Amino acid sequence: MAKEKVVYVCTNCGQDSPKWVGKCPSCGAWNSYVEQVVRKESAVKQAISGSNGMKSKPMILSDIIGGEERRIDMRDDELNRVLGGGLVPGSLVLLGGEPGIGKSTLILQTVLRLPDKKVLYVSGEESAQQLKLRADRIKHNSSDCMIVCETSMEEIFTHIKNTSPDIVVIDSIQTISTEGIDSSPGSIVQIRECSASILKFAKESNIPVILIGHINKEGTIAGPKVLEHIVDTVIQFEGDQHYMYRILRSIKNRFGSTSELGIYEMRQDGLRQVSNPSELLLSQNHEGMSGVSIACAVEGIRPFLIETQALVSTAAYGMPQRSSTGFDLRRMNMLLAVLEKRVGFKLAQKDVFLNIAGGLKVNDPAIDLSVISAILSSNMDSDIELGLCMAGEVGLSGEIRPVNRIEQRIGEAQKLGFKQILIPKHNLQGLDTKNIKIEITPVKKVEEAFRILFG
Repeated sequence: MAKEKVVYVCTNCGQDSPKWVGKCPSCGAWNSYVEQVVRKESAVKQAISGSNGMKSKPMILSDIIGGEERRIDMRDDELNRVLGGGLVPGSLVLLGGEPGIGKSTLILQTVLRLPDKKVLYVSGEESAQQLKLRADRIKHNSSDCMIVCETSMEEIFTHIKNTSPDIVVIDSIQTISTEGIDSSPGSIVQIRECSASILKFAKESNIPVILIGHINKEGTIAGPKVLEHIVDTVIQFEGDQHYMYRILRSIKNRFGSTSELGIYEMRQDGLRQVSNPSELLLSQNHEGMSGVSIACAVEGIRPFLIETQALVSTAAYGMPQRSSTGFDLRRMNMLLAVLEKRVGFKLAQKDVFLNIAGGLKVNDPAIDLSVISAILSSNMDSDIELGLCMAGEVGLSGEIRPVNRIEQRIGEAQKLGFKQILIPKHNLQGLDTKNIKIEITPVKKVEEAFRILFG
């Protein structure tokens, strides 16, 4: 007779308790505890095993042989960059994103372009016929990819043992369940136990596993927070479905940087890598248009030029509107306060709308100078000279603060044919200008930049 145990689990953070409590002591959420029936027996151990039963032994740190991790080339420069150079054997990667954003398409087209790797694609959401229809739309090589539609953890380990794949893909972790736990798939206990068993399998077999995960209405990975702690890498696939661009960001990476960024373009035949995003993010011609400025931003190690658009109009109602798309609204309000206090532009009774073209979300403070330039350009109805871009962080006293990677920013602007770039004066120190053909204009304060831009 199976021994049953009832626990109460917080749906917000995954904290469990032997009895129901009103407020979670871990995350502070109210009325978030739900009842879960857990059966502890040998089946759980069998599900979690998937291993050869070898015991680990303590080792002295000096005896451990280090070196670079051997990586699997995914034949996708953008994905390789976000992963830190490729997929590490034995790693557990979690890919999350909005419904319909292209998570399954990205992984399927990637594994189909690995002809020298045997891939087992486990689908718990779609049928084999649906995956076949999607694969037919994608241009791919003759890959040794096997498809199985399964939601049982025990059966998945059986398929892995029978096929001996080089890479395992599970789509998605929220649909997988183990027989050793009496709760529905997608519950906190099921996700926690299944992900722990997959991690144990990946580390002991040295086979990399890619998990596809859902997100909740707040935009974070669905399930307990421990899921993100268990995996080695968490990457987020984001973008607006009304735009054709998709951004791949690394949130956690034990084998590389978390500041890397990959850009894709959604097309009928799958996702296309965007190797030079600057050319796509800039309008063809904005000559004679006010409220448009070009900023040189850096995401990870990639510099690219983006178009900042602003619209300033007289407030039709008593309370002026402040709206920002792709840029932090609180930071825009701070920049408006700097303009009013330090420069003397009265914008308190005007509506201000800001947009980063292309549907991007930019966190680089170096676009501050471009933001306030676009706002003043729209307010004065005066366009900014064509062929001019800028990079600089704006301080509360109105000074232009230095930014990082200034050489890469200047090089990107020069490569795209810009004639002049505004940079912080402090960035000139130690800057080698011998091979720079673009005109560099250093600025120290906001007023100085405005005199150059608008005379």
